[in-house]
Amino acid sequence: MSRCAIVFRVLPWSPSSSCACQPVALRRVVRVSSLIDFKAHYCTPPVQQYKVPFIKSQTKMYVAEERGSPYSPDYRVFIKDASGPISAMHDIPLWADREKRILNMLVEVPRWTNAKMEICLAEPLNPIRQDVKKGALRYVANVFPHRGYIWNYGALPQTWENPQHVDPSTQARGDNDPIDVIEIGERVASRGEVIQVKVLGTLALLDEGETDWKLIAIDIRDPLAGSLNDVNDVERLCPGLLRASVEWFRLYKIPDGKPPNEFAFGGEAKDAAFAYRIIDEVHEFWRTMISADGAPSDICRTNVNVEGSPDRIETTEAAAILAKAPSKGLAQPFPSSGKQIPEPQILKVPTHLIIP
Repeated sequence: MSRCAIVFRVLPWSPSSSCACQPVALRRVVRVSSLIDFKAHYCTPPVQQYKVPFIKSQTKMYVAEERGSPYSPDYRVFIKDASGPISAMHDIPLWADREKRILNMLVEVPRWTNAKMEICLAEPLNPIRQDVKKGALRYVANVFPHRGYIWNYGALPQTWENPQHVDPSTQARGDNDPIDVIEIGERVASRGEVIQVKVLGTLALLDEGETDWKLIAIDIRDPLAGSLNDVNDVERLCPGLLRASVEWFRLYKIPDGKPPNEFAFGGEAKDAAFAYRIIDEVHEFWRTMISADGAPSDICRTNVNVEGSPDRIETTEAAAILAKAPSKGLAQPFPSSGKQIPEPQILKVPTHLIIP
């Protein structure tokens, strides 16, 4: 079957109650092998509404507890194990099964959602909260043909991209966060869920001059997990997904008036062996940081389970921290207008960003 080019012009659209932000009007050229492939890879609808989970990992039971009102500045998601509240950053083990190279991933943003949630490094127990910039809650715009985040997005606990370390392969410093993960399985995960994943490779985003690794992973329960072991398998079994992921990261800040993001390695995904070396490195950075006499001023190291940490606390103290958080409230309304472009204008993607 011959390849085809589809040209889209998308006009402003009134958001429904299920969408946080308005799609951005774009003129796009998307090359796909067929309309069936386009529908499969770009038009998949949401399959599950958001809910707070009770998740059993291979090693522990974790529960996510919401406090405050979703989509408000006081909203938090705390993580608890069988003993009570724990640090989402420090107390969930990195490895679910080191011998099998299976990792624990904390889901911050479920697929298809727009609210930019992340682990709060500055607060005790490091709960998930919605990111705030210049006093405003942050949402990711719908940049056609994508809707919100196009994968389950989160981080690996017990990792830290050291801002003092210049990575030799990217020539850029770390971004001072746990390492990010995009989970490409078919299931829509839940905010605060701890899932077991295997890593298939990594992208190297350069975000405002900092190295911001984006690990590519698959939930081990996914039907394709047994067949996906490296980035080459992703391209073979999920054609177009890597390309769409690079495109998403390049474009998602454009509606905020920023230039397209850049990548190391020309946007090429590095393989699983490379990715696991990066994971080992950022885990060691975390181990050094959590046990050092002096903590970074912008990272709270309070934890319950890390032996040898000078900031380890008792479970009763952790429970007291959670008790001080506001009670769960009703979700606040989404922004009424979102990212809007007036009717006469079309946001043009630079030609070098159009999917080849």
